[in-house]
Amino acid sequence: MTFTNTSEGKSGAPSKIDRHSWKLPIAFAIVSLISGVLFIGFAEDAPTGFNLSTGTDLIQLPVIHLPALATGVVVTILTALIAVGSAFMISQDIAVPKWIPAIGAFFALTGFLTWAAADETLRVPELLAGALVLAVPLVFGALGGVISERVGVVNIAIEAQLLAGAFVSAVVGTITSSPFAGLFAAAVAGMLVSFLLSVFAIKYLVNQIIVGVVINVLVSGLTGFLYSQWLTESPEQLNNPEGFSVLPIPILSGIPIIGPVLFKQTLIVYFLYIIVAAVAFAMYRTRWGLRLRAVGEHPKAADTVGINVTRTRFWNVALAGAIAGLGGAFITLSQTGQFGKDVTAGAGFIALAAVIFGRWDPIKATLAALLFGFASNLQNALSVVGSPVPSEFMLMLPYVVTIIAVAGLVGKSRPPAASGTPYIKG
Repeated sequence: MTFTNTSEGKSGAPSKIDRHSWKLPIAFAIVSLISGVLFIGFAEDAPTGFNLSTGTDLIQLPVIHLPALATGVVVTILTALIAVGSAFMISQDIAVPKWIPAIGAFFALTGFLTWAAADETLRVPELLAGALVLAVPLVFGALGGVISERVGVVNIAIEAQLLAGAFVSAVVGTITSSPFAGLFAAAVAGMLVSFLLSVFAIKYLVNQIIVGVVINVLVSGLTGFLYSQWLTESPEQLNNPEGFSVLPIPILSGIPIIGPVLFKQTLIVYFLYIIVAAVAFAMYRTRWGLRLRAVGEHPKAADTVGINVTRTRFWNVALAGAIAGLGGAFITLSQTGQFGKDVTAGAGFIALAAVIFGRWDPIKATLAALLFGFASNLQNALSVVGSPVPSEFMLMLPYVVTIIAVAGLVGKSRPPAASGTPYIKG
């Protein structure tokens, strides 16, 4: 028996934007209105510089200067044309290609950066590199969420898996003086948290969302208690792990723009590249991926052809927890250098939003996580150049992007059919 889906691509998403949805023209009409007010009405008549190179690049690119006011006018007109054009295409029952809103989003972002950093210079490689660092835990968490939900278990406990991985990696990494030991321990910790989710959700058929929320509260309270009782009392012995150092890849790290961003990172980031590629390939090209998706879409049919639904769900949720735990290890071993109370700061919930925004596809969920990481890093980049944008707005920007992405711009998202539904044999 073969499990296929004739109406959708392998990612579960249509190849073009829903031709009957008016969300796209409405969204770009709002963007055009905001662009006109901010980028034209409140723009400085000064250029903004975009530095595309670092001192170590093999080829030095010139600094690009864009006039803030003129850029605002162009962006306003372009987004208005996209709104009108997409509205016309939808009224004529013509599907809007995805590259149209992608171009519009790029120009809208360029307009925002030009307006926010007027009369200053933005270092683009540093902006993107910082975004990648902030996105790494989100990508690990999103991959864990994709695997778990594809097999039919809603993984609300990503936050707990990240937090457990962060705590255990700090303690084990400090005791052993080995970041690799801390990394391995983080994967085990994330797996143990996922075991707790699996036992209640799969074996005892407890509501998966409620179990996930309870596990998040439990792990947050437990790590917070242990942090205040142990780690703060003996920080040098328990909370001073040796981190991973940056390892530039020769030649590749010297490529302008992408070199410093992608190829001047730590081993965990390079390992993440492999995991993303491996999960994306295996989910659609291997027997494991076929069984995973079959159990998440139609567990009764999967059971009929001999697939053990309970065992498949249990071990894949464990795998998802291990991957998410690695994201927690990155926080303490590469980002902060030590564990702090609730150090994940809600990253697990943003990772869950990336899963939905990415339509339960590994690559798309990764791109969504990168988007949220970029939104988070904008605060740091714009504060350096003295942007007029209020810091409070920049703090809430990642969460605003999360809400807009999940509720407004993804169109119709269909989760795996059996996600969140316990399977009772017979």
